[in-house]
This record gives sequence, structure tokens and C-alpha cells, in this order.
Amino acid sequence: MKKTIVLLSLIGCFILLFFNQCKIGNKAVAMDVAAKPFEKLSDYHFFKGVLKNLEPNDRVLPYDVITALFTDYAHKARFVWMPEGATAKYVKDEVLDFPVGTVLIKNFFYEIDEQNAQKGRRIIETRLLVKRKDKWDALAYVWNDEQTEATLNIVGDSKKVDYTNAKGKAVHIDYTVPNKNECKNCHNLNNVLMPIGPKVRYLNKDYLFADGLKNQLEKWASVGYLTGYNATANATNKIADAFNPMSGTTEHRAKSYLEINCAHCHRREGSANNSGLFLLLSEQNPESWGIIKSPVAAGAASGDNLYDVVPGKPDESILVHRITENDPEVRMPELGRSVTHVEGVELVRQWIAEMK
Repeated sequence: MKKTIVLLSLIGCFILLFFNQCKIGNKAVAMDVAAKPFEKLSDYHFFKGVLKNLEPNDRVLPYDVITALFTDYAHKARFVWMPEGATAKYVKDEVLDFPVGTVLIKNFFYEIDEQNAQKGRRIIETRLLVKRKDKWDALAYVWNDEQTEATLNIVGDSKKVDYTNAKGKAVHIDYTVPNKNECKNCHNLNNVLMPIGPKVRYLNKDYLFADGLKNQLEKWASVGYLTGYNATANATNKIADAFNPMSGTTEHRAKSYLEINCAHCHRREGSANNSGLFLLLSEQNPESWGIIKSPVAAGAASGDNLYDVVPGKPDESILVHRITENDPEVRMPELGRSVTHVEGVELVRQWIAEMK
């Protein structure tokens, strides 16, 4: 009888391998995510136990970035999963070369009270970037009010969010979940949809994993998720922590912030390449950073200012005007925010004010 049960279990497991995955205990045995999107986030089995706890399953590795893209003050919990035996290849300046089947998982959430973590959090959406056989696919899963499940949403959504911030102030956010086409605006490199965050210079930091503190890239290499990485050669290949004064000069921190928040579009291979404003840290030409550069298009978006950046004069700089404004016709970035990132604006203003 026992042999019959075991045999039936194995047959069922093999059938499931073709569609989703079979689980033994807490281990994800196999999963063909490169075939098509699943309807529910739980269908992927990325997390074990209660879904909202985001406790990673087997081969689901948490990670973070040195400076994060601002998204209306949402917190983010990031993970990566790759199929058994697959590995990413080291790339010095661009996104790592990920294998087919890779899934980059980013959960957007708000603490109910940032002064008291015991009150819990509300997860708004989980975005997946899935490496299929011929392209990356962007998928958004919107969480229900009960926080028990997230469902695939390709048309976008809007959620009202209320929370108490770290200063004890009540905050209201009209949070927007992008539709599938909007994802392409930012994740655009030479007209191909690509990830933004998993670059060596963004990941090159220590992270507290379940088994202890370790450099993320070294951890990826140790579990077979990265090949070709040399820790010694890449010791200084990292951006600054924008809001840590010990991480670098004001200029380096401000430029790191602008690269993370703007350079996916404002680069020669990005969707804003006709602007002439290129914000990668590797750019050495002052005019590329907007210094005494006239905008390509004027009008209301310029705030009646003449140049993108005027040294010593943040109030006369179009860059400051556009990252401060919340008018959808003026604000930058165009997507991903509905409120001003006060700390980011202050950093950019300080950088410009200190220019000679």
C-alpha cells in the first residue's frame, strides 16, 4: 500500500513539473516560469508558509541595492530565483547576464507605522521580471486587502495608502501600479526591455543573510548564482549610498542618486536619449550632466529657467524644478512617483549649491 502511495506521489510530481513545481517539504523541486505567466503569486512557490511573510523558499535569494529607486516612499523587499544548475555571468557595467528562467522579484510595501514595526505592513504589489527564451517579461501582481494573495494585473491599478512615517506624521499616498506598457518606458535599453537594478555597482555591498553577513556578490557566487566575479578587481566598483554622508562626497552621492532614479531613461541607449541629459556616473562631460545646458524643449516644464543646471543656483536649475514638481506634465521621473522625494531633492540642491 505504501509503495502505491509513493508511486502515485511521484507520478503527480512529474505531472506538476510540466506546469508549475512539486514541493518536498520547503524545497522547490522544479518550475518552468519561462513558459508563461502564472495567475497567482502563490503559484510560483517563491515563499513558504504564510505568503505575506515573504519567507524565501529554496533557491530564492534576498538582495538589496546600495541606493534605491524612489517609489512614493514605498519599502521594497527584493529576491532572485534561478533554475537548478543555472547561473548569471559577470558583466562589469551593465545588468548581469542572466540565464533563461531567472525571476527578479520586487515587493512594494508600507509599514503601518514606521515608528513601530510591530504594527505590521501592507504589501501593495509584487513585480516580477522573468527571463523568457527570447526576452524579459514584466509582470505585476496586486495584493488583496486581506494580504493573502496577489493576482496578475496587466492593466494597472490605483491604491490608497495611509501610514505613519518615521517622524510620526500621518501620510496619504495615491499609489499607482503601472500597466504592462508603462513598464517598458523605464526598462528600455536600446528598445529592449531589460532589468535596471542588478548591476555589480548597485549590488556590491554587505547583506545580512540567514546564515550571516556577507557581500551580496560573493554570496551569489558561493551559491552558484554568479560566475566570473572577482571581488578584488571589483572592490571599488560601487555607487555611493546617497543618504549616507560617509559614503562619498556630496557630488558622488547626488550623482549616484540621479543615476539610480533617472539614468535608465537619461542615457544614450535610453528612452530620453534625445534630451541630451545623460546621467550615468561614467559620464565625464559637464554638459551631459546639464551644467549650463539649454533644454531640448522649453515651456512650462522649464519653470521659466534657461539651463538644466546652473552652478551655485539650484532655484534657477530646471533639474531641481522637475524633480520637485508633482504635476504629471512636468515631474521627473514621469512614472513611479506622485509625491516629491524631499530628501532626494535636498541632496541634488546641495550638490548644485556647492558647485563653483
